Amino acid sequence: MQNILDIEEFQDLDNLEFIAKHIVEGFITGLHRSPFHGFSVEFAEHRQYNPGESTKNIDWKLYARTEKLFVKRYEEETNLRSQIVIDTSSSMFFPVNYKKTNSKIAFSIYSAAALIYLLRKQRDAVGLTTFSDSIELHTQARLSSRQSSLMFYELDKILNSIQQGGEDFIQKGTKTAQTLHQIAERVHKRSLVILFTDMFTDSAESNEELFSALQHLRYKKHEVILFHVLDRSTEEQFQYFNRPYRFVDLESGQEMKFNPNEIREDYTNRVNEFFNELKLRCGQYRIDLVNVDVKDNFKDVLLPYLIKRKRLH
Repeated sequence: MQNILDIEEFQDLDNLEFIAKHIVEGFITGLHRSPFHGFSVEFAEHRQYNPGESTKNIDWKLYARTEKLFVKRYEEETNLRSQIVIDTSSSMFFPVNYKKTNSKIAFSIYSAAALIYLLRKQRDAVGLTTFSDSIELHTQARLSSRQSSLMFYELDKILNSIQQGGEDFIQKGTKTAQTLHQIAERVHKRSLVILFTDMFTDSAESNEELFSALQHLRYKKHEVILFHVLDRSTEEQFQYFNRPYRFVDLESGQEMKFNPNEIREDYTNRVNEFFNELKLRCGQYRIDLVNVDVKDNFKDVLLPYLIKRKRLH
């Protein structure tokens, strides 16, 4: 299966769509070699003919080979509407380094690109939304090639802007609850919303407001997969050496200096308390919660999507 570290060999190509194709094809090959052998991944160019409908789009060449009637699919046909939503606030640019592949935002972008490629291969309409303290980009779900090119272009722009720690780094806050409420209203009814975020939000927004926003997505009849993206070793387990560090809030610029050992127990207790509450609420709202580490394999994103899609059909 495809690992994020393998992506580094494609960096010089500067072609996100090609990388997405490589991720998906590696994933599909891995599926066939894994315990999920036989799991349906249909790249449908046809659908079965329904008796009584027009025969003008029947693929007669395919009928000659199979003796079964299939209708050719066209651009306007779609099985599912999906909206990929990516948190692009400054906290998503952690861990701070100059390698594109190691941050939460990079992992989210490569995962989103792979999903876009997979969705279009399955003839599913897909849209893209990015947000920080407000919605920065919102495209309606469509199946057209023009739409696909636009989404890859926008994702490429974010990827190429990763100059973490450099002069060009822009601090952007997060109003997750506020923007999720807006997204719930904007997205076409009964869509599959695929959300990539670290779930960090502005201090003015309470956890209860955040959970309410997630519930709003379900209230609008959307199916939701929440990919909770973290650098687990540092952000969850707080694994730092026993020495003083200077910690910088990427969104506010506020700095603090202390030894991580002094607060590790209290920090991990509070983080686990929030994560457990998030898991509980997602279970109550019937939201698929997937915890992913930036060091994880891309199968941890693609497989939950395929399982969800199979349940919706």
